[in-house]
Amino acid sequence: MNTLDLKGMYKEELENLFLSIDENKFRTKQVFKFIHNEKQNDINNITVFSKNLRSKLNEFTTIRNIDIVEVLSSKIDKTKKFIIRLYDNNIIEAVYMESKTNNTICISTQVGCRMSCDFCASTKSGFKRNLSASEMLSEVYEVEKHMGKRIDNIVLMGIGEPFDNFDNVIRFIKLINDPDGHNTGIRNITLSTCGIVDGIRKLADTGLQVNLAISLHNAIQSERENIMPIAKANKLTDLKSALEYYQEKLNRRISYEYVILKDENDSYDHARAVKSMCAGLDAHVNLIPLNKIEEYNKKPVDDKDIERFKEKLDDLGINSTIRRKQGVDIEAACGQLRNKYELFTR
Repeated sequence: MNTLDLKGMYKEELENLFLSIDENKFRTKQVFKFIHNEKQNDINNITVFSKNLRSKLNEFTTIRNIDIVEVLSSKIDKTKKFIIRLYDNNIIEAVYMESKTNNTICISTQVGCRMSCDFCASTKSGFKRNLSASEMLSEVYEVEKHMGKRIDNIVLMGIGEPFDNFDNVIRFIKLINDPDGHNTGIRNITLSTCGIVDGIRKLADTGLQVNLAISLHNAIQSERENIMPIAKANKLTDLKSALEYYQEKLNRRISYEYVILKDENDSYDHARAVKSMCAGLDAHVNLIPLNKIEEYNKKPVDDKDIERFKEKLDDLGINSTIRRKQGVDIEAACGQLRNKYELFTR
């Protein structure tokens, strides 16, 4: 029999498991609390179970965990970056950000990424595999245990494209939102995609009221394809149509993420193209300074460059904000630190 990971199972799946081994289904509540409230990972420590039951579970189940192997702390703010080793020795990252009002974690959804966006460090080491829902849950639980603080907001914006790992991501969202478990508010979860049209439509059909962020970065089709190859198969016209469908189904505002690339996507023509993507939608634009990586050696962007593009959007009546930089001294853009860690530990 294959080894089942109890952490990634829905309650109804756990009920069926216990019934299949002639145990009462109320064991489900006990093990769910043990994993998702107490954040424990050793079946032998479920003391409300008999020794015989623990032994039986150990024969064909496990509670898979991750290892935090390094933590970098920003000297500028309270951002911390976690380097995490998975059971098969693959490496991922998670970023913890703290403000006066809430604690946020940005988690990875894949080991590597196959979207090949020019300016993103996550793609530079290639794609290895998807993360399971259990591994995504462990990112949240282990960082919480390390910090000794509850995490209020979860952002699926780390390494990987969430819609390229759709089923595991949806399972993660449902489990982390379960009121008998961690009970993270569904509107405290943000999913960021580079614009996978089918994924947006499938998310809308789930009815899950998560926040949706689109990595736009250029709203002119030919130019977007040059920096985001995935745009060739996911045209802006199709993306806009999928977002209209999403908003019709869920009535949720959309955020466009827009990394400013100096002299490449910050003209009035670019601003007018962004306006076109916002037309008819309840949309907001989040302007982001480029986190420079070695493989994408472009002109540096300063605060005035970003302010100038914001003014262009303001002139066109587009609602926008500038994202506050966090953890810039610890390479907190996704993928940067993982790449360096793997390089120096080979």
